[in-house]
Amino acid sequence: LGLTQFQLIIALSFFYILLGCFLDGISMVVLTMGVILPTVQAAGIDLLWFGIFVVVVVEMAQITPPVGFNLFVLQGMTGRELTWIARVAMPMFVLMIVAVLLIYWFPQIVTWLPAQMRTGA
Repeated sequence: LGLTQFQLIIALSFFYILLGCFLDGISMVVLTMGVILPTVQAAGIDLLWFGIFVVVVVEMAQITPPVGFNLFVLQGMTGRELTWIARVAMPMFVLMIVAVLLIYWFPQIVTWLPAQMRTGA
């Protein structure tokens, strides 16, 4: 594709957020992984890191209207309007964007513990 790793991650983030407006999380992963995984491998991205990235981004996508599944869960729990729930969920969305940026800039956040288990330390 001619993208840097950062550009690919940003593009995938937008792609999953867009899909989150229409699909539930497991559907997003199942429908896209067959195409995206070879691209990620060709870009040289650590697959363990990518798995955690996908989980975070898919969960972030689950709070995007109009079909963000977690918004409906919160609506059922609170009885409030969906628009109110979407509005108050936006700070969490921003925090999850920060989390994605942090795990991109500091991949050790994700890979440190598995690396410790591999070395037997």
